[in-house]
Amino acid sequence: MEPTIIALTGKGGVGKTSISATIVKILTERYPDKKILAIDADPAIGLATALGVTPKITLNDIRSEIIESVENGNTKDAMELVSESRYKIFEAIVQRDGFAFLAIGRPEAQGCYCRINSYLKNVIEMISSQFDYVVIDGEAGIEQINRRVMQKVTHLLLISDVSRKGIEVIKTIREVAEEMVEFDRVGVLLNRIEDMSVINEINTGEIELLGVIPRDKNILHYDIGGRNFMELPNDTDVVLELEKALEKFNVI
Repeated sequence: MEPTIIALTGKGGVGKTSISATIVKILTERYPDKKILAIDADPAIGLATALGVTPKITLNDIRSEIIESVENGNTKDAMELVSESRYKIFEAIVQRDGFAFLAIGRPEAQGCYCRINSYLKNVIEMISSQFDYVVIDGEAGIEQINRRVMQKVTHLLLISDVSRKGIEVIKTIREVAEEMVEFDRVGVLLNRIEDMSVINEINTGEIELLGVIPRDKNILHYDIGGRNFMELPNDTDVVLELEKALEKFNVI
């Protein structure tokens, strides 16, 4: 059975990481017998902090080691590293109670290493196939998810606030995704809303509006304190509204 892959993207600063972490919490609690993988595709590795994880190595660390061997002329060593990368990636996966975690790491180094990138992407796809749910906390824009993680997701979840820029960004991402990513469903979640009366003025175009999450002080305190979102109370607005949105999105 193919995994359910939820990729989150949108304008910077709209709360993608907080929502990603909360989705992982909801899935692990609702499906304790399912295999869940959280992928931090943001170079800042914010999802690791939100989930209380400290990764020792990232996918980019593995890639950089191979590239260094290529640039130093050690082709044989580089090919050995490529062969071993499958096992190294398994070592990079951090196991936690109820879920596994993998960090992509810092932005790619300069230069074109298409064969290496393609191979590592294929390995990531192989690993993802061994899970029931995969949650990807992506960088702003869809290009990075497509290039460095996988080409196909089942659910593309666009996150925005009510700003004009935020809405325009998700519309652009939606257009880009049509050519760059295979997806089954796409929807938008409006986050950090202080005045619910403005929702009727928001036009998301053809993108399905899945839900509206009011500004939640709990999230602010967890962000500032670097607290583990797995401990977020179930009666908070973000958890309650996200559950409704995920049901509407046919994720749960």
